[in-house]
Formats: sequence, C-alpha cells, structure tokens
Amino acid sequence: MDHLSSIFNGISRSFSINKTKNFKNCDGREAVEAMEKDAKKNELILITSGTVNVDRSQNSASVFSKRGQKGQNQDCCIVWEEFGCQEDMMFCGIFDGHGPWGHFVAERVRESMPSSLLRNWQETLIEASLDPNFDLESDRNVRKFNIWKHSYLKTYAAIDRELEQHRKINSFNSGTTASTIVRQGELIFIANVGDSRAVLATMSETGKLEPVQLTMDFKPNLPQEAERIIQCKGRVFCLQDEPGVHRVWLPDEESPGLAMSRAFGDYCVKNFGLVSVPEVTQRHITSEDQFVVLATDGVWDVISNEEAVEIVSSTAERAKSAKSLVKFAVHSWKKKRKEIAMDDISAIVLFFHTSPSSSLCDQIYPSLPN
Repeated sequence: MDHLSSIFNGISRSFSINKTKNFKNCDGREAVEAMEKDAKKNELILITSGTVNVDRSQNSASVFSKRGQKGQNQDCCIVWEEFGCQEDMMFCGIFDGHGPWGHFVAERVRESMPSSLLRNWQETLIEASLDPNFDLESDRNVRKFNIWKHSYLKTYAAIDRELEQHRKINSFNSGTTASTIVRQGELIFIANVGDSRAVLATMSETGKLEPVQLTMDFKPNLPQEAERIIQCKGRVFCLQDEPGVHRVWLPDEESPGLAMSRAFGDYCVKNFGLVSVPEVTQRHITSEDQFVVLATDGVWDVISNEEAVEIVSSTAERAKSAKSLVKFAVHSWKKKRKEIAMDDISAIVLFFHTSPSSSLCDQIYPSLPN
C-alpha cells in the first residue's frame, strides 16, 4: 500500500499550499484545484509550444504546434509534470478540434481533462482501497490498469455530458479528438478518441529504433465502428471526389460528413453511432522503449510511423524534437498534398530516459530522410 500512502501525501501536500483550507473539510475537487494551481505556479503545466523537464524526473517532453491554412488553429496540447503531486507521474494530452466551434471544444476538453481524470482516479483508488478484498500488491499492474480504465471511462463520459450542456460553446456540429497518456512509474496508460495517434519508439534486437503504434485511428470504415454506426441508423460512405475518405452521415441528410467514428461533441450524430468512449490500454516501459510521439492527423496524414521515429531520433536537441517533426510534416504537406489546404499540425514527444549520447543517436539514424 506504499503507493496509496504517497497519493494521500500528495493530496495533503496540495493543501499545505493553501493554509486557509482544512484537509478534512475539503472534497476531491478542491484538492485537485489546489494541485493544479500549485503546478501552474511552479511551471509544471505546459499548454504552448515548449519543453517540460524537471530536474528530479527522468521525464521530459517537447511540444510544438503550427496553424494550418484553414483558419484558426484548432489543435491544442497539454503536458502536466508531477501529475497529482506525484513525482513519478506525468500527463500528456493532444486535442484536434473540427467544425466552426472546434477550437473552443478542443480547448474546453484540454482544460477539463487532466483535473477531472485526476479527481476520478483518486476517488476510484480510495473506493477500491475500502474494499476488504482489495490488495494493490496482488496482480499490481492489472489492478492499476483497471483503476485507470475506470477513471478514464468516467472522465470521458462526464466531459462529453458537460460539453452538451455548456451555454457558451455550441458543440452540435463541432467536436474534438482526445489522445492522452499518463505515465506512472514504469507504466503508461493511453486513452484515445478520434484519429490523433500515439506511436512508441522502441529498440529492436538489431539495435534499431522501431515504431509501435499504441492507438487506433478511429475511422468510420473500421468494421466494428461501421457496424455500430449502421445499427444506430447512421450512414458511412465516401464522396465521389474523396475516394477512400469514409465519413459519418445522418440517415436522411448529406451532413455532417464526419471523418472519424469517435469524438467529443458532434451531438448532431451522437444518436446515430458516434461515441466518445475511449480505447484504454497500458504498456510497461522497458529500457528499450525510448519515447512516445503523440500527434494530430496533420502529422500522420503525410508522415509514416517509421518516419516520425526517425525524425525525432535524428534531432540533436530533445527540446527541438517536436518542432523538427512538425516542420518536416509542413514540408511533406507542400510536397505530397499541395492541392489541399494544410491542416493544423501538432506534436508532443515524451522521452522516458535521460538523454543518450549524440554518438548513439548518430549510430541509430545518421541523417534525416530526403
């Protein structure tokens, strides 16, 4: 139960910040608000392009976002180091809005997600600890995963309900993706809705970095997604001038034409098969696992998983790795899709270990691709 004790210590630490509050008389929401306020004060939360790297932590993250050619940048990101006052935890999230209110939806989900998830995780863990049969040490990783999965499902459902009732944001024809990662010690927990993507770089037996895709791109033509949409009376098909681009349509109207099967918002098709339920997975981080790239489809539409790993690995300074990836994607858009307006392009690169020597990077990937 050592980890449970550290959680209570983190909550208590958050309240030592605000001397006017009494821990016994405060609920979980106030505790999390105090933690978030403290994290912002200590510059542990990043919501713009930049880096997060705490001296006592092995975690470091590089973030970069560039507006496309379609108007306002609807992508947004967040990195929260020492998530929940836990030195071994970090939260990363990337959100890609769409529709006329997409940037407001994405920003609202970014604002709500970390604190809501943290509060639900703490409450779930405490509730589980009250079960006389609860033993965190028994099947430790399985129990951790079940707690995080329950917390994620509860959080995503609550945020989607709140969006629908929000008085100042119109989410009827607008929405956002949400791809998030929590690192807790040597485990990462991934939750994904939409078509943003997380890709892990891991060292193979031959000494080469290889990509492992950690999330699924939730497109409407995936068999299980199409089946659900059709059962709910929605339709899935491509327009004649967009072969291969499957979209979700209302039963009797040529709208909204949503190119994903899961999203926050988009209530016009929530009764016709669109859901906001995340896929939640976990992975144990080993010495072979080097970093994760979390990026919007502005990257993945023009760059392969292999190329993304190569670009990041070839960047001499970790702080510039996300920017290098985004710049390469911009170049690829101009080269491969010049007839299409460039999408917003955003990336987070989360590194797991202390920086390797430059000679190792040069050995793995001596140069960027042409």
